[in-house]
Parts: sequence; C-alpha cells; structure tokens
Amino acid sequence: MSESTSKLARNRLGRALWLVLAWVSLLLGVIGIVLPGLPTTPFVLLAAFAAARGSLRLHAWLHNHPRFGQMLRDWEREGAVSRRAKWFATITMLASAVMMGVFSPRWWMAAIGTAFMLAVAIWLWLRPEPGQRSEAS
Repeated sequence: MSESTSKLARNRLGRALWLVLAWVSLLLGVIGIVLPGLPTTPFVLLAAFAAARGSLRLHAWLHNHPRFGQMLRDWEREGAVSRRAKWFATITMLASAVMMGVFSPRWWMAAIGTAFMLAVAIWLWLRPEPGQRSEAS
C-alpha cells in the first residue's frame, strides 16, 4: 500500500468529511485571492491536507494545479514559502490593516486584527524559501 493510499480515511463517512473540508477550504482560499483579510495560503494548505485523506484525485489535482501546485510541493517537501508569496501576503495584510484602521468602529478592533496579522507575517518570514534547506546542508 502506498503512502498516499494509507493517508486516506478508512471509512466512507471519514473520507466524505475530509472531502467536504477540502472543498470548503479550497473555496475559502479562492475567495481569499480577491477578498482582503481572508488568507489564501492556509486554506489551500488545509485543502491539500484534507484532500490527501478524502480524495486522491482532488489531492493530485491540487498538486498539479498551475497556481497552487508548486506552493503545495514546496510546503510539503521543505515547509518552504516563496519570497514572492511572502511579499504578496505581507502587502495584502498591510492593506487589510489599513482598511481595518479606517473602517473599524473601535480602535482596539483594528489593533487586534493587526496584531494577529503581524504575528502571521513574522512567522511567514521566518519560514525558509524553496531550496534554502538543501543549500544550507
């Protein structure tokens, strides 16, 4: 039995629940492409994780997708995020923080959201870039 097959949930209900989680996560990730404040990358990663347990077909489709595939392969292989993705996420979070600052009814609401985004940005920039781990060895 292959590693991919062993990841699949053992029963139909389990596979169905993983598949639903995968599709919902993917949908949220796609919406996050155009909606500031909703992150794309974590939802796509969650979709791939869930698809590996619910649908080998969806998992393979995600890994071969022209937009998401390389990001997923880099993450699974090295826990790596490309510099381009880091910059895009940082700029998006900055724009979201500005919008929250302008439109939030209370200053502390914007501050809480901005603090979470700052924590995510720091974590993101601490992730290696693809190929860094093999170069450091």
